[in-house]
Amino acid sequence: VQLVESGGGLVQPGGSLRLSCVASGNINSINTMAWYRQVSGKQRELVASITRYGSAVYADSARGRFSISRDIDRKMVFLQMSSLEPEDAAVYYCNMDLWSGPDRSTYWGQGTQVTVSS
Repeated sequence: VQLVESGGGLVQPGGSLRLSCVASGNINSINTMAWYRQVSGKQRELVASITRYGSAVYADSARGRFSISRDIDRKMVFLQMSSLEPEDAAVYYCNMDLWSGPDRSTYWGQGTQVTVSS
């Protein structure tokens, strides 16, 4: 199983970015999809998560500015980020809790850098 993120980059404060993540490999079903972020020297933190049924939760810092969505059939999860602030700059990681054959495990992508700067 492999997760690949895309969509990161440099954006000015107040701008928007849309992150995407696609899973590939032997996947039977996906339980939960999530986005985390990590700043160098700090712990990785949850930004938002969404279940296969569409129930989403957000970190306080993301609520109202970010929106998580998913396409189960395409094995994709998205994070629409708006009103970005310098404090949002981090490496963003895709995370999926899924069944691969008889095994249920959590997988991570390699991360995509988001830089917020004027």
